[in-house]
Amino acid sequence: MEAFEIIVTGLLVLFILLLFTGFPIAWILGGLSVAFTGLGILLSNHFDVDTFLLDAWSDFAIIADRIWAQVGNWVLVALPMFVFMGQMLDRSGVAEKMMHNFVRAFGRMRGGLALTVVLIGVLLAASTGIVGASVVLLAMMSIPVMQQHRYSRELASGVVAASGTLGILIPPSIMLVLMADQLSLPVGDLFMGALMPGLLLGGLYMAYVIIIANLKPDLAPIDENQPPLDWRAVLNVVLAVLPALALILAVLGTIFFGIATPTEASGVGAFGATLLAAANGRLTLTVLREACRATMHTTAFIFAIFLGATAFSLVMRSLGGDEFIADLLKGLPFEPTGVVIFILLIAFLLGFFLDWLEITLIMLPLVAPVVQALGFDMVWFVVIFAVCLQTSFLTPPVGFSLFYLKGVCPPGFTIMHIYRGVIPFVLLQAAAVTACFYWQELVLWLPRQVYGG
Repeated sequence: MEAFEIIVTGLLVLFILLLFTGFPIAWILGGLSVAFTGLGILLSNHFDVDTFLLDAWSDFAIIADRIWAQVGNWVLVALPMFVFMGQMLDRSGVAEKMMHNFVRAFGRMRGGLALTVVLIGVLLAASTGIVGASVVLLAMMSIPVMQQHRYSRELASGVVAASGTLGILIPPSIMLVLMADQLSLPVGDLFMGALMPGLLLGGLYMAYVIIIANLKPDLAPIDENQPPLDWRAVLNVVLAVLPALALILAVLGTIFFGIATPTEASGVGAFGATLLAAANGRLTLTVLREACRATMHTTAFIFAIFLGATAFSLVMRSLGGDEFIADLLKGLPFEPTGVVIFILLIAFLLGFFLDWLEITLIMLPLVAPVVQALGFDMVWFVVIFAVCLQTSFLTPPVGFSLFYLKGVCPPGFTIMHIYRGVIPFVLLQAAAVTACFYWQELVLWLPRQVYGG
């Protein structure tokens, strides 16, 4: 191996080892960046090595300049706005009204309560995009009700965890905003490309609930005491859904019809969610303070990792890491399609140990140029990569949705109930990845219709 290959390999191995120490990922990324910059300077000054190594102290200035540029990035302004929109919507009372009326409408249908969770999960996903908030909210609203109606703990926990995770894919999605920024792609294209795969996942979840509830009635008993469906119940469902649909239209509609950029639409969404909270009588100073504090914490967490990953990526490129990774992937004994499958498989396996944020900021910029060089459409690849990363929320031991759910589950729900419950939904996510891989129009049809490309 050449000198730069040894250094890059050492950087990657050390990064993986430090992950298991439990130390904050942002500090690991930033610390390794500084340490290997210093190593490059030392080697450049004291040894006769090639010019690919870091160029003295100017590299520290490059890292500082890039971090400053990222902080001032106009696209990333959408992040705190979308986070605030999700936090405020979760406190607005809209989801509680939807849950109450959906239960009234679907209560006499086998698996109706689980279907209600999926439907509300889709609506929350298109309104908030905050996975943790959606999972906790769905769990607190639905699991006690499903437990009261003797639903299987595995089915109840699995459907809540999977439905709450839809928010990371269905636009407006903070993951897609970050991916667009990392690869200089239009956010609107990714939003439109991810819409149909996200709805496909929701449809697969509903189909699974209906099939399993009818094949194994004991998993989802019917509530015989629930009154039959009438027109009043249908009207109440429509009225409960209208505020969420209005917010979705305000955000996604302004993007899709070219009225606003995604960054501007995020401000519209934040304002709209605040209006919904006020309309429901939930907008108090305490609620506003809590939403702002939660937004600040979430945004700070994302940007800390983002800045660390920016420095890490710069050092990797300066050391020739991008060429090293590209050579490894191109040297695989596969056709171009096989290379993409291999990348998706690695992303899936990394999801067992890393959050989507680390995978997006570290792995995606390294593999995307290779995929583009192989001739694949980048919007298609990024969206299918995003669908694959959604599994990282449900795969142990670092599946964040599992931890969110376990923290609010009633007594009697063990972590094994949750693990067994999410297995079918992980398989459904794999089926969605396969469908998007072989039928690219699932991703590319809507962007093409909008832009006529």
